[in-house]
Amino acid sequence: MTVQSLFTLVGTISERIHIPIYVVGGFVRDKLLEDMYGNTYSESRLSVIEENRIQAALQKDIIDGGVEVIVEEIKKTFDIDFVVEGSGIAFATVLDEALEAAGSLVPFEQFDTARYVLDQFNIEFAGARKEAYDRTSRKPQVQEATIEEDLSRRDFTVNAMAQQIRPDGSLGGVIDLFGGVQDIEKKILKTPLNPDETFSEDPLRMIRAARFAAKLSFELDTETYAAIKRNAERLSIVSKERILEEFLKLLGTPQPSIGLWILHQCGLFAHFLPEVDALDGVEETYGHSHKNNLSHTFRVVDNLATRTNKPLLRYAGLMHDIGKPGTKEYIQGRGWAFDMHEHLGRKIVRTVGKRLRMSKHDTEYVAHLVRWHQQPIHLMDSEVTDTPVRRLVVDLGDDIDDLLKLCRSDITTGNPNKLSRRLKNYDVLEARIIEVIEKDKLRAFQSPVRGEEIMEICGLKPGPTIGKIKHAIEEAILEGEIPNEYDAARAYLD
Repeated sequence: MTVQSLFTLVGTISERIHIPIYVVGGFVRDKLLEDMYGNTYSESRLSVIEENRIQAALQKDIIDGGVEVIVEEIKKTFDIDFVVEGSGIAFATVLDEALEAAGSLVPFEQFDTARYVLDQFNIEFAGARKEAYDRTSRKPQVQEATIEEDLSRRDFTVNAMAQQIRPDGSLGGVIDLFGGVQDIEKKILKTPLNPDETFSEDPLRMIRAARFAAKLSFELDTETYAAIKRNAERLSIVSKERILEEFLKLLGTPQPSIGLWILHQCGLFAHFLPEVDALDGVEETYGHSHKNNLSHTFRVVDNLATRTNKPLLRYAGLMHDIGKPGTKEYIQGRGWAFDMHEHLGRKIVRTVGKRLRMSKHDTEYVAHLVRWHQQPIHLMDSEVTDTPVRRLVVDLGDDIDDLLKLCRSDITTGNPNKLSRRLKNYDVLEARIIEVIEKDKLRAFQSPVRGEEIMEICGLKPGPTIGKIKHAIEEAILEGEIPNEYDAARAYLD
């Protein structure tokens, strides 16, 4: 199904049941952006960065599987929001019947909203509504409303526009009550109503402001920016799950640092991730200073945004030096040092993961990358044997490619010669890793001799001794004493 065929079906249903329906929010905004500036802002097309990544993968098969993985990673979906002057759930139900239940319909009775997933479409149908908030909660009391009242409750003027779907699927004129078109032309974000009221009622909109600024490369207007600073403490009433969801969306934008600076400067990080704020600042001792770790970290995240669309990997970039404030010291004759900051960083990642209700799997993925992000630097010397390279491959497992992306992104020097030289070092290391993987058959590494066979050969019963023997065989392989082959491992056991 195409966007046009979807609109035609929606328009036909609207005429048949005599209920007006409008496409609202991001679809209208992005269409206007595309009309004004070309396809730069179109979410249905690949960005130049993504096209370049595909071309690079075609020329050089990367560790994680090549172009197929990249194409799958950046595959686009269409998020389209509709507002109905009637029941959103009822309209979605009629659409589902017309499509013979080809999609997945999920109703949300409290808000008269239904989500419909079909092919590459994530569609939402909502009844036009107005909301009233209690100061102690971001959950509103919902009442039926007109399309005009519905648009007034939206977060930003550029998202508070609508177009009616006609019976033939064409779009009516843009309904713009708050100057959204003008704000798109100016590339600014501001709220339709008083920003203090907007952010106090739903504080999550403050992180959304940072996200849209990063997504669209727009600036916040002066009063909107000031209102975020005034209302930052209201973020405390928002669940950590919702904050994490919105924050990861911010990290998924083309230039996350735009939004990250807003979170820092407006005092929002202080309410869910104060460890990032602690990276800011530069100390000087005996005339020696270190770089600002916050500025460096934000640049690392932006560098990662050119290499991956995975928000969690970008989050790992944000957290990679999070242990530096707690390990910083000045050592005479050596300068500023941050020894073992990767180990402290791993602990902090786990603490933050619990605070933000992050899944154990995601937390450990990030903690793993933070723990090992310094290791590849020690493998650059041509004198280094295969043993530490082999251990890195086994320790990182399937995360090895993501680690190399993080390490490449950690190079933030402004000197083009240094940048080229350091990136080339990683190319050499990557080639060596691939060589070791192929030579030593290290994928899904484990002892070639299994536990059952060890028990039979050694006449042992199940217990910790079996594990110790397997570990000894694996260590012999990792140290290069024997090849990763069954016969060699069997002979070593004997």
